[in-house]
Amino acid sequence: MNPAAPRITDTLEKARAVNQVRSQYGTFAEIGAGQEVARWFFRAGGASGTIAKTISAYDMTISDTIYGPAERYVCRSRLQSMLEYEFRLLVERLDAKRGADTVFFSFADTVTTRSFKYHQEAHGWMGIRFQLHPRTPPNDIILHVRLFDKFALQQQEALGILGVNLIYGAFNISRRTSEFIESLLDGLNTERINIDMLKFSGPDFAMVDNRVVSLILVNKGLTRAAMFAPSGEVIQASEVMYNKPLLIERGTFRPITRVNLDMLAGAREIYHQMDSQTDPVEILEISTRNLVTGNTVDYEDFLFRADMIASTGKLTLISDYSEFYRLVEFFNTYTQAHIGIVLGTPTLSEILQEKYYAHLDGGILESFGRLFKKNVRLYVYPRLSRETQRLEGIEDLLQGNPSAPLVRYLIARKQIVEIQVKQPDLLRLSSREVAEKIQRNDPDWPQYVPESVAEIIRKRKAHSSLCSFQAEKTASSV
Repeated sequence: MNPAAPRITDTLEKARAVNQVRSQYGTFAEIGAGQEVARWFFRAGGASGTIAKTISAYDMTISDTIYGPAERYVCRSRLQSMLEYEFRLLVERLDAKRGADTVFFSFADTVTTRSFKYHQEAHGWMGIRFQLHPRTPPNDIILHVRLFDKFALQQQEALGILGVNLIYGAFNISRRTSEFIESLLDGLNTERINIDMLKFSGPDFAMVDNRVVSLILVNKGLTRAAMFAPSGEVIQASEVMYNKPLLIERGTFRPITRVNLDMLAGAREIYHQMDSQTDPVEILEISTRNLVTGNTVDYEDFLFRADMIASTGKLTLISDYSEFYRLVEFFNTYTQAHIGIVLGTPTLSEILQEKYYAHLDGGILESFGRLFKKNVRLYVYPRLSRETQRLEGIEDLLQGNPSAPLVRYLIARKQIVEIQVKQPDLLRLSSREVAEKIQRNDPDWPQYVPESVAEIIRKRKAHSSLCSFQAEKTASSV
């Protein structure tokens, strides 16, 4: 890898630059969209010094014979088996001859493009396994891409450009993570592709936290949302959400309180009573607008929140969707099952503010039409009034609200339901006030957060991380 490599943006120039480095030698295995990536290197000239082999195992039986059987052919496991097989074979056959002065790589993709016969999503998995120094353990960079061009030929072209960007970037700028991510869009734009999952692994990327990589993807506009598991493993949304019922709670989670989990538990109980015994996938979502300090993203603060969410065993989603109806549209891309949004009455109050929908021709009615699909339900958690010390629910909120008839209609349809509060004492303090107690080292702060969260705060001595806590917008609070 050349740490001082120039910033090349032209696809053909990138392919030519890779071909000129005679010590980089590898294989290309492409399934589903032609050999669009390898073609760029042949066009650039000098490909014999770069390409040991190209293969397109389109027939399923042949593909299974080479890479092993698979339930699906466009999935992460198929990509990983392709990378593993091709890299191992390359090293076995060529290491003795040229391994001392060559870095080997295997590039692979498995893709489905637009079809006039079928109307499936055009998307694919792409990756590279590569060495940065001769005879050292390899690294992997893998990604999932969604293709938006209208015609298959255009999608194939986009895939070829992305593959060149990945290979050039892997060898030249992959240690400059933010720049590498930006370079994946060279010659492309977000109207053509969306990269919603990107993962670095291997000895040369031991210090890379892929959760931060996910945040950079969203922050730089390569995707609108990214997800990772409690283990910290980055995942592509369809891997966990495909046609599954969902419960989503949006918040700042700074910190996660017992109220946050009580809200989810209450919504889950209602869901089981009304719909199914199938357990929903539970997701805690953070909007990128709640991660900005000044004009920059505070990555340390983000990781602190992510660790707290992970300790509760929930999935983490980060997104740049401000409006709830856009968030629901994102989830509807992956599931037609139940989608439950868990929120407090202050957030519902914000949703009912017509000023937020001035950009829509149909105003609040259009936003509600897009939000309340047949599979969507809002689970609303009451708040404790500071003045009266009584719980205030949906009906209290609707007094004098011009949208009250619309809300009552949705209540009658059971698309808005109220959660029963079982521990009202927990509502005496907001998340902000809990954070202030932690900041002051008040001895009673642990009673307001889950034990797993309290342990993280203690271990990381996170009081200082919370010192900069500022009151968040009402729409983001419980």
